[in-house]
Amino acid sequence: MDPAVLREDMVDGLDHTLDDLDESLGVAMRTVPRHVFVEDRPYDNRATDHAGTTVLAPKTVARLLGALDVDDDDSVLVVGVGVGYTAALLAELVGARRVHAVDIARRLVLDARRNLRQAGYEGVLVDCRDGADGLPEYAHFDRILVEAAAVRPPRALLDQLAPDGRLVMPMGTPDPTLVALAPDDSPEGYAVAEEFGPATLAPLLVDGEQAGGVTRNRTEREDREFGEQGYFAPTGWEHEWIDWDDRLDGGRGHHRR
Repeated sequence: MDPAVLREDMVDGLDHTLDDLDESLGVAMRTVPRHVFVEDRPYDNRATDHAGTTVLAPKTVARLLGALDVDDDDSVLVVGVGVGYTAALLAELVGARRVHAVDIARRLVLDARRNLRQAGYEGVLVDCRDGADGLPEYAHFDRILVEAAAVRPPRALLDQLAPDGRLVMPMGTPDPTLVALAPDDSPEGYAVAEEFGPATLAPLLVDGEQAGGVTRNRTEREDREFGEQGYFAPTGWEHEWIDWDDRLDGGRGHHRR
């Protein structure tokens, strides 16, 4: 079937399941060729897997971008570019050169660049970075979208928001809520401007946790120590967490938080 017809059907379905699908977002979703980014049944409203990451369902993407609420002259940062589909939609909304994206996985960065180029959005900048660090060289951003959950927003991302900017992410644990945050002068550095209900996304990764990444040395040491203690150890790791920093400095300093 003609992909354009499938896109129309996809967006018509979203119109029925979402109460407030923005008209401009609907036009963008009818325009971006999702089959360039997702090979298997690209216009079904379902999540899929690619290279160790979850490709969000169209409905989830629509919810995220609805919460982001971009204007056509906004500068936008996407944290967790994945296959690049969300970045392509934003390119339709604000222009490709206003969209910046990062991902911690090199494979995804390369795939997203290829997909965006093939779909006609090569102006989107995609870089391999730890998402929590953002992209300070291009700050400040009017909008930041984090396609991953965290207990609280990384401070570096808050610092890269424009004074009247908006950061959207699933926040909290164990059941994250999709929120829009605004920067302020409180000790936390932000206030919750709006809430949009539950949103279960994968957690924001740190270096060493990405698919194909190098295992962190700390994790290797902890696993080895746990294995050496065994079931009959006087104090098993399952009862008492090992504080490596204390062990290294003789118990005089750092404490795990």
